[in-house]
Amino acid sequence: MADPTRRTYVVHSGMIILIMALTLLAGAKPVCVIRNARVHTLSPAGTLERASVVMEGGKIVGVGSSVRVPPGARIIEGKGLEVYPGMVNAWSNVGLAEIPAVEVTNDAAEQGQYKPQLLAFSAIHPESEHIPVARVNGVTSCLSVPEGGIIAGQSVLLHLDGWTVDEMAVLKSAGMVMNFPSLERARERYAGAGFGRTSRQTFAEIKRNYENQAKELSEWLEKARHYAKARQAQPATPVDRQLEALVPVVEGKSVVFLTADTARDIRNAVEFGKKEKLRFVIHGGREANQVADVLKKMDVAVILDSIVELPVREDDPYDARFTLPRELASAGVRFALTSPDSSEVRNLPYEAGFAQAYGLSHDQALRAVTLGPAEILGVADRLGSIEVGKSADLVVTDGDLLEIRTQVKNLFISGREVSLETKQTRLYQKYLMRP
Repeated sequence: MADPTRRTYVVHSGMIILIMALTLLAGAKPVCVIRNARVHTLSPAGTLERASVVMEGGKIVGVGSSVRVPPGARIIEGKGLEVYPGMVNAWSNVGLAEIPAVEVTNDAAEQGQYKPQLLAFSAIHPESEHIPVARVNGVTSCLSVPEGGIIAGQSVLLHLDGWTVDEMAVLKSAGMVMNFPSLERARERYAGAGFGRTSRQTFAEIKRNYENQAKELSEWLEKARHYAKARQAQPATPVDRQLEALVPVVEGKSVVFLTADTARDIRNAVEFGKKEKLRFVIHGGREANQVADVLKKMDVAVILDSIVELPVREDDPYDARFTLPRELASAGVRFALTSPDSSEVRNLPYEAGFAQAYGLSHDQALRAVTLGPAEILGVADRLGSIEVGKSADLVVTDGDLLEIRTQVKNLFISGREVSLETKQTRLYQKYLMRP
């Protein structure tokens, strides 16, 4: 009869060996190589013909025509294909808004005028149907922002893949969103058109409201400065969550997104940002071309709203929005193109395509949806180009990424190949096979 002690020892030893083997397998870093493709690096190396990209452990570890292919690596034959860095959409409500007509599916806006303590990160829905639809068109990262009020809250920069928002977040707090007060009359748009009637407020009333709101905003920032000094001098000072959230803003550690559209509002926002010594970016920028000299001189970047829109002013040229990127590029202003609505993030490459059709070069248009937004958001060391050490966010296509006819063949986020299935493809297959 076998010794029970020995038998127990053998079983335990086997379990330990199995656990060690599984641990080693879990710790192994899968290697994938895209070989002999046309690689648009968006780096000083430019576009490389018949080059390879090596991914390991979620990072890019090799780029070029003579890189070493590690033994046992998975090979994707890239002949006839093109490789691009994953696109970065620098303004959206993806993950925060699902169905506009169904209020309970929208978490982008909260009540109140001053909500600096609110984190968009805490409201992201990782299972949003808009996320796979956006990434299947080559978008791998999105800035998702809160809405409403003067200080709307803190944005979050997301990778568009992950089981949880913690796994998805590139930056949990990517910057404070402030809707800068406007001197423009509010416009009521007519359905299906860009034009509409203006409010009946007099300019004197609008100016008075503007001055009051701008003063309140300055007072909030000043209170945050005093609060920071009080907390530093006396750590026992009671915590104020609103002021605590504004401390990184007034200390210049956190970027501020100042929303302003018209030339006058942009000038006022830039003046305000400089006076308050903020690190800021202009969002909106519908008439940024008219103040390009100021933006260039002050080195202020602009995150543009969708350019595929009708002009707002009745006497604007029909292509006023389309030519805006070209004019900013000519003036040397840093900018990013966006497709802001959660259901339309997938249109980001076509925003760039429109900009190219109206005078932007192909390289400039591609940069405006990759490295440009990564630089503006402060993550160019991780995203936006195909370089060694950066996150392996790659898009493999059968043609020009900005062309509507182009198909995405493979998509990688942090080195992991992501499924190209969406709600639309599932429905297509379902009804294709119906009797």
